[in-house]
Amino acid sequence: MNTKNLKSSKGCWYSDGLHFKCQRCGKCCRGEPGYIWVSKGEIKKIANYLGISLDAFGRKYLKKVNGRYSLVEFTNGDCMMYDNGCNIYPVRPCQCATFPFWQKNLRTPADWKKVIQICPGVSDGPLYTQKEIQNIVEIQQRYDSQE
Repeated sequence: MNTKNLKSSKGCWYSDGLHFKCQRCGKCCRGEPGYIWVSKGEIKKIANYLGISLDAFGRKYLKKVNGRYSLVEFTNGDCMMYDNGCNIYPVRPCQCATFPFWQKNLRTPADWKKVIQICPGVSDGPLYTQKEIQNIVEIQQRYDSQE
């Protein structure tokens, strides 16, 4: 998705904004295998937050995929950082912090409705304006381009 399309208020299906409040339920953290991308800076913050060395953190919690780092998951797809809540919530990766305002979730109302099916915080909580959503998408895009 091109952010140029997001910046235009004309024709943007969410021009009135969208509601979201993380319920910390873990539904986005569990059950579906994938990648939880982390930058080197995030790795340092998380290791520091957990009070362990970078080396120990890397051995226990990271895997390298095509030159990038991802948090390890259990075989069932659950993030290893989830245990009745996110153990690293204050320093969670950008990928986690920007959910559900990911480009793939914002393409169409139908894409957003798919997220509503899995996330009880979507359509609940405070209203994010179109501009705030655009800013979140841009943060994610800058993060992705640095990797």
